[in-house]
Amino acid sequence: MSDQAPRASHDTGTPENLLRFMVSGWATPPATPAAPVDGLERFAARRGALVAAFPGETLIVPTGHEKTRANDTLYRFRPGTEFYYLTGNLEPDNVLVFEPSGTVTLYCEPNPGKTDATFFTDRVKGELWVGPRLGLDQTARRYGIATKPLAALTDDLAAARAGVFRLVRGVDPALEATFPAQPERDAAFAAQLSEMRLIKDELELRELRRAIAATHGGFDDVVRALPTAATERVVEGVFGLRARVDGNDVGYGTIAASGPNACTLHWTRNDRALGTGELLLLDAGVEAETLYTADVTRTLPIDGRFSAEQRTVYELVLEAQEAAIARCAPGNEFLDPHRAAMQVLAQGLERLGILASAQEALRDENQFYKRYSLHNTSHMLGLDVHDCAQARAETYKFGKLAPGMVLTVEPGLYFQPDDLTVPARYRGIGVRIEDDVVVTETGCEVLSAAIPRTVDEIESWVQNAREAVVTPAGARRPSR
Repeated sequence: MSDQAPRASHDTGTPENLLRFMVSGWATPPATPAAPVDGLERFAARRGALVAAFPGETLIVPTGHEKTRANDTLYRFRPGTEFYYLTGNLEPDNVLVFEPSGTVTLYCEPNPGKTDATFFTDRVKGELWVGPRLGLDQTARRYGIATKPLAALTDDLAAARAGVFRLVRGVDPALEATFPAQPERDAAFAAQLSEMRLIKDELELRELRRAIAATHGGFDDVVRALPTAATERVVEGVFGLRARVDGNDVGYGTIAASGPNACTLHWTRNDRALGTGELLLLDAGVEAETLYTADVTRTLPIDGRFSAEQRTVYELVLEAQEAAIARCAPGNEFLDPHRAAMQVLAQGLERLGILASAQEALRDENQFYKRYSLHNTSHMLGLDVHDCAQARAETYKFGKLAPGMVLTVEPGLYFQPDDLTVPARYRGIGVRIEDDVVVTETGCEVLSAAIPRTVDEIESWVQNAREAVVTPAGARRPSR
């Protein structure tokens, strides 16, 4: 018997007669060339810009490999962000290499077809197990990049290890281990790739609009499900279905935080029962097939109406968001929307008797408002939910807004249930309102503006859904 790897512990052997039988009698695959990836010219232009930024150097951009979830089961693969941005390629196990001459090569897995036994003996990469790969020729046609087999990568990079190179790290540990550490050079490479993504082109904006439209559909689905949804897990599942139907997946772990859970900023356990009279803070985004993701938050009254206290907090957060959106304009500092939002929140907290003095609370040496609003108001958005994360502070955090930048605007107030500095009637209320904004030549456009946002819009949205559903007797949620 032949002992082909990789195998699972429960696999049986493969007799030689079966091997011979399995590799014969297959039709010749069609010679239809792969269609060019949408935006082929954009990807090529990005690669050209990278060559120009680092002339005469070897640049290495891996996409990574599938990761083990448990034993021999794997997580769904998502390509490395930098690799996808430069190629549009979604397949695992690829490495993009820029040679000092400027030549670009994509190293990828060949597709040996059904004349090679690995098509059925290799449960990790075999065609019978996981489907066919494009192979070298089809990959070259689809992505407009010369290809070589992945097996040639080690020898081809031998000279690069002793020369001038830059490597995207944190994606392919095995490849990284073969190169000496050079933190400053690789950090500069990562920063360049992040800063290239600060300004979105027309193709990227189109995909972000698609992701946001799908996200709107997901929020509609959740609102329709609310009258009979028993737990946060139901909310997560309903949104997740939309993400897989209209996109690639969710762009990040869905936050479906009800009642006091809304005071936990990144609540993703989603294991609590929904209670009558509570709020649901839903922070969720669909990731498009092209990996661009939305990031939207709405805080909904589960039963269709805000209480007086909930409404007071919600309208204060909405006022802060509108002040922040007004500061999203070219030439303004990235932190200007945050400063505007915090000014409004601090003043509102003073009116509520929670802060003694907004002016004192806003001083840099105090920042007392952060007890109730810990996070910043904005972050860049794109291929990653927190996009461009390796950009230098002077171009991002302390930089200026420019047309084509896409950012979130998401102020929030979170009054912990045990916070004695907050009047009892407000404790346990958490509200965040988040929209996705693109900076234009004259100001900004709220890309997610179609999703209801004001108190009246939100209440109408939820109430209309409730009126359309007949709740069976005995199916009411428990009061909290």
